[in-house]
Amino acid sequence: MRKTSSLSFLSYGTRATSCYWSTNLTAQLVEAFVKNFKRLVSQGGLFLALASGFGIHGHMLKRTIFSKTPTSTLLNFSTSSSSANPPYNITTCIIASLQQCAIDKNLKKGQQLHAQLLITGISSSSPSSTTSLINMYAKCNQMNQALLVLNRTADYARNVFAYNALISGFVLNGLPQDGLGAYEEMRQAGVLPDKYTFPCLIKGLCEVMEVFQVKKIHGLVRKLGLDLDMYVGSSLVSSYLKSELMKEARELFDEIPDRDVVLWNSMVNGYAQIGRFDEALGVCREMSQEGVLMSKFTVSGVLSVFAVRGDFDNGRLVHGFMIKMGFDSCVSVCNALIDMYGKCRCAVDALEIFETMNEKDIFSWNSILSANELCSDHDGTLRLFDRMLGDGVQLDLVTITTILPACSHLAALVHGREIHGYMIVNGFVKDGESENMYSLQTINALMDMYAKCGSMRDAGMVFYNMSNRDTASWNIMIMGYGMHGYGNEALYMFSDMCKSGLKPNEITFVGVLLACSHAGFISQGIKFLGEMELKHGVVPTIQHYTCVIDMLGRAGQLEEAYRLAVTMPIQTNPVVWRALLAACQLYGNVDLAEIAAQKVFELNPAHCGNYVLMSNTYVAAGRYQEVLDIRHTMRQQDVKKTPGCSWIELKNGINTFINGDRNHPEARLIYPELHLLAAHIREHGYVPLL
Repeated sequence: MRKTSSLSFLSYGTRATSCYWSTNLTAQLVEAFVKNFKRLVSQGGLFLALASGFGIHGHMLKRTIFSKTPTSTLLNFSTSSSSANPPYNITTCIIASLQQCAIDKNLKKGQQLHAQLLITGISSSSPSSTTSLINMYAKCNQMNQALLVLNRTADYARNVFAYNALISGFVLNGLPQDGLGAYEEMRQAGVLPDKYTFPCLIKGLCEVMEVFQVKKIHGLVRKLGLDLDMYVGSSLVSSYLKSELMKEARELFDEIPDRDVVLWNSMVNGYAQIGRFDEALGVCREMSQEGVLMSKFTVSGVLSVFAVRGDFDNGRLVHGFMIKMGFDSCVSVCNALIDMYGKCRCAVDALEIFETMNEKDIFSWNSILSANELCSDHDGTLRLFDRMLGDGVQLDLVTITTILPACSHLAALVHGREIHGYMIVNGFVKDGESENMYSLQTINALMDMYAKCGSMRDAGMVFYNMSNRDTASWNIMIMGYGMHGYGNEALYMFSDMCKSGLKPNEITFVGVLLACSHAGFISQGIKFLGEMELKHGVVPTIQHYTCVIDMLGRAGQLEEAYRLAVTMPIQTNPVVWRALLAACQLYGNVDLAEIAAQKVFELNPAHCGNYVLMSNTYVAAGRYQEVLDIRHTMRQQDVKKTPGCSWIELKNGINTFINGDRNHPEARLIYPELHLLAAHIREHGYVPLL
């Protein structure tokens, strides 16, 4: 490209940017302009002409360069000047580049631009550069640096925009108390807040439940005449609703004359989030009566109401409305729809929505995993989880807390260990650090998985590495030891729990009594039942009496078990009598089994387990006519035995086998071997049960 004078260059640049802006013809033209511009900047002496050029054509140039040119070109251009006397509008370039760094979260380039501002001295004379720097550091999660920028800024440059950027940064980075501190400093400095200060500040106050401070802010907002601003009003309404100050929220909502869809959404979602579902739907009806069209955020809020209620029919109606309005392409709305179908136990519909989504985020995956898990499709949950990993989606705490119970139900220890490894590598488990509520829940789920998979050694390692333990943590260990026959370890754990100062609850005593039952600690089990209310203030429930009856039955003390069943101060249920019936089958007490069976048939005649237990009792006693009678009764009552199911976890995943099913890909090799084994054990006197 031939050399041009400064004025002809500006003319050329204007034509270039105009052409590029109007036609978007090619990026090469702008790149050529930037290349020559950088060369002229390095020469110096053309800054006044350049400043004049910006004055005439700056708006078009700014839109072209900062909207159309790649970020890397902008950043290189902004930091390239080596002149001792920077041009008047290099500030504009750097500020625009800082904004791009904030969007891209490009900390390295942002720091380079910060250095350039310090070298040229622009930062001390440009309040807007201070605001841009604070915003950039905040978006890059570097709040210490953002605060340092403000502290090193002259008092005259600490304007409302700089403080707004700092407050917003603190709140968005999960530091609401620091945001409140920045606001207090702002007031002490005599800087008057504006309408952009309050939404983030109110959100931060709401997160730390500073209701009194919110009311103080509301008073200031009213004094400044900003209480009728829709965004400020919306923030206040949401804050009052989250604090369950229903009257204040409704009064403020009614005072605002121009209520747009954002404000209506605040009311709908606010009521939904605190469980006031009738009010949420009532506001939605008001919204419709006033002719305000529902947005995608309204639809998400209404779907959350129907999800919690399990209201499939109305949820389906909203689904139809969503398709009509074109919201079915919105990821957040589809996520809410998946969640609704999942909580309505309609995993097939949830999966259909999921598969039709062109774009899926972490919430989409978490919603579909949760939907499958709620519908007890644990195998399907693990298959979806494997797909998620194959697609390279990064897991979060919600994913892990959802997938670990599926591993627990299937005893999928290999999968569980892989997830534990992922948690360690990605920093979900950090030794020596205190857990917050969410990570504690996740670690408890991990420990529960190991306990239910029978790996108490691994469960114990997780437990003893925890810096904080809640009641659930101790319960998991007590229940795990008890379930696997480690009675002494379970009781030692219970003793340590009491010494730690944590109060045992109903679940704790279910684990303790279960441990006594499986280990045969009869006298200790009866003692614990008697001490529950007197010593620990826990009233025994039907679960505790069932554990003791099971304990007595396992020990062969059938008469004592029956006596407790008929004299306990709580109304019996089928589980109690089924436990006694199982004990009678174990010890061959047909007479007492018939009494227990009569009770359980009265309470729950449709449960196949009752008939199976009684039939097997008759088989063991050689009373085959009664066996035929039981089977005839089952046919008359249309009671079908649930097919037996077993599974094994191998390297290729979970292999499931259902009685009578031949769909396994290796069935032609497996079942001949199985029949051969069955024939061998029959030769040794094995008689199959019902």
